[in-house]
Amino acid sequence: MKITNQDREILRSYARRLLEIANSSEMKDNIVCWKEHNSLKKKRPMLLCFPEGAWDEILTNEMLKCESEFCRGIERGMLTKLYTYDNITTGNTIESNYTVYKKITTTNYGLTSKQHAATKDKGAWSFDPVIKTPSDLKKLKVPEVIYDEKGSEELIKVIGDIFGDILPLKVQGVAGLSFHPMAFYTALRGLEEVMFDMYEEPEMLKDAMQFFLDAQFNILDQYRKMNLLTINNDDTYQNSGGNGYIDELPAVGFDANHVRTIDMWGSAEAQEMAQVSPELHYEFVLTYEMQFLKEFGLTGYGCCEDLTEKIKYVLEIPNIRRISVSPWADVEKCAERIGDKAIFSWKPHPAHLVGDFDEINVREYIKKTVKACKDNNVTVEMILKDTHTCQNHPERFTKWYEIADEVIAEHFD
Repeated sequence: MKITNQDREILRSYARRLLEIANSSEMKDNIVCWKEHNSLKKKRPMLLCFPEGAWDEILTNEMLKCESEFCRGIERGMLTKLYTYDNITTGNTIESNYTVYKKITTTNYGLTSKQHAATKDKGAWSFDPVIKTPSDLKKLKVPEVIYDEKGSEELIKVIGDIFGDILPLKVQGVAGLSFHPMAFYTALRGLEEVMFDMYEEPEMLKDAMQFFLDAQFNILDQYRKMNLLTINNDDTYQNSGGNGYIDELPAVGFDANHVRTIDMWGSAEAQEMAQVSPELHYEFVLTYEMQFLKEFGLTGYGCCEDLTEKIKYVLEIPNIRRISVSPWADVEKCAERIGDKAIFSWKPHPAHLVGDFDEINVREYIKKTVKACKDNNVTVEMILKDTHTCQNHPERFTKWYEIADEVIAEHFD
């Protein structure tokens, strides 16, 4: 792959700036704060902001300077970090290295999901089930892990030649281990069908969950045999919440050349079960997820599903440390039930960034959660995510952060 001198110099200039920020006392202090936070020793809330879908409005293609698509991809990733640092100033961290991901893929489960397409751009699609009867479960296959070692080495060399002398490369294998059995299954069976199966075909559903659990363990074994696991007690994003910085990991007996799951964070979720009772959630999915999660040193649970009435079951998860509190959860009940047992990983509603940005409403909204967590001695983090648009008003992210920081200062400083 030929990299032009112009593209190389552009990326090197970004690398120099990123290294400067990473080596600053501010960033080093930020990492210490995350370690204390993840160990439940710091009560002042941590903040993270991910514009996600709104990045297309913040960093348009016209703003990129590199010519090749390969370099533009690297450039975009670097600019997102720099923009966040310069304009939002949250708890997002910048490390003194550049992560290069090994080329690792997996085959599917033997069946290909089908969907009824959306009728408009970015609209909703619906399931087209390919598993229709219990006998169809026999068509499922355990995925095969594929590691392109040669391609990975070539990628490492290309990026290293561009700016590796400035920003050292961190070669990363599999660092994010999260189990989503219900997402896997509903993609093949259909969401409505799964809801009926809990009453009409409960054994079929349990057989499916057992298959995905066994398959996940098989995949883990493949990762181990290929030595692809990478420790994630760093800036690796955890669960649907914060960074993984913590001194409690790795576990005793750690060998950097052979990472174990006990050295790592692991997570799971079941958003598809949002409207299901706590008992059925536990019976049909959490029971299986817990068997997977017990392999890990620390665990997190949940994403966008409301776990308010399910906290008592979630707290039974081995080594649970981070629990997602979605925009639809009852924050006061969650704060009371989580208490000092785990991190209250709050996802504020991203809809506040669209329409008329009501600063008073945003302030009161954040204040309600901060007060509830303060009153219940909860370790809380605010993760502004799922922001599909800011309606071309990127300054709203900055303002949201400023309001949140002011509210936090009123209650914790």
